[in-house]
Amino acid sequence: MATRNHAEAQHNQRKAAMPTVKQKEAAPIGDAKNRKALEDIGNMVNLRIADGKPGHRPITRSFGAQLLANAQAAAAAKKLPKQVALPSDGTTKNKSPVKNSKPEVIIDISPSTKQKKNQEKKSYHASSSKNKVHSLSSVLTARSKIACGIQDIDVDDDNNELFMSEYVEDLYKFYKLQENFFRPRDYMSSQVDINAKMRAILADWLIEVHYKFELRPETLYLTMSIIDRYLSVESVLRRELQLVGVSAMLIACKYEEIWAPEVNDFICISDRAYAREQILRMEKAILNKLDWCLTFPTMYMFIVRFLKAAASNKEMENMAFFYAELALTHYSMVMYRPSMVAASAIYAAQCNLKKSPPWNKTLQYYTGFSANQLLECAKHMVSFHSTAPNSKLTVVYKKYSKDELGGVALRSPATKFVED
Repeated sequence: MATRNHAEAQHNQRKAAMPTVKQKEAAPIGDAKNRKALEDIGNMVNLRIADGKPGHRPITRSFGAQLLANAQAAAAAKKLPKQVALPSDGTTKNKSPVKNSKPEVIIDISPSTKQKKNQEKKSYHASSSKNKVHSLSSVLTARSKIACGIQDIDVDDDNNELFMSEYVEDLYKFYKLQENFFRPRDYMSSQVDINAKMRAILADWLIEVHYKFELRPETLYLTMSIIDRYLSVESVLRRELQLVGVSAMLIACKYEEIWAPEVNDFICISDRAYAREQILRMEKAILNKLDWCLTFPTMYMFIVRFLKAAASNKEMENMAFFYAELALTHYSMVMYRPSMVAASAIYAAQCNLKKSPPWNKTLQYYTGFSANQLLECAKHMVSFHSTAPNSKLTVVYKKYSKDELGGVALRSPATKFVED
């Protein structure tokens, strides 16, 4: 009992010693018994604002530089000797220096750290572009080009990283090696239910679908490459050939396009000949047969590079793509490499536009083909142009007869010029 009374007495003493809520509100701020909230943790500084109350401002880099400048100015002012004013009669009178009531405020007008970094970055890029160091091999290659009369088509692209001027030639050497591994073989002899005429009808229809959907040119060339590669390894029935074409274009759209058409769009464009499940099933079958490998060089990759070597204009580009799309519809062009077909399209376009000479050293260097090597393939393309107006498959001819593409298909074929 005594122990319990003693514990209650101690508890009452502690309760009496603890301040009440009213006592806390009435207690002064500087009371030692009350802990003050943390204010300055190393990145804040106390300031006096207009009404005399303390304020806080975070020490940024520019504000820290300003505080440092003020401190240095105050330290320098203390070290200055006291100035003595001389009266006009020559006597010396000691005058107490006038003390400023307010400290001198130094305004930091130097640019901020972000602006300094931007200026340094610009000066660095300017100096790096001016003092660009070229390797010995690149210098020797450039000199050999000049000595052989070859124009350097990448000389103006050094400052643009998107053109990859440093290794674009190595990239196209790699493309030429890779195109041999992905070339379709002569598959039509192994196909039982389809022939070259059916393939031409399919290609003509796909070019029309590509044009109506306003797809990228890369999509069309990738579509035809996928079809030829798939037909090289798989026998297809006649009723499934259009399904292969639709599924191949769907795959190419997913690979190349930003906004790819949906499956329902291809169902409608094919007049509902196939169901959604059939298209998706064929898409999966094509990808499995190709081992999901869709990154390989097509004719489009080469033709854009060769047009740059030809210093082409818009008319030249339209003519070259006209010959290239004519080549897509003919099975006989599958036997040629994509780079050779692209170079032959440039050669045939040069002949049609009566460029003299139609083939020069610059084109031979960047394409890797001489005029004699391209002559046979170019003759095929010119013959396709000759028979296009009277052919049953007129999609390419009508497409390039429009004014928006320069009406290049309406030009007379360069049969005599190529033969000469």
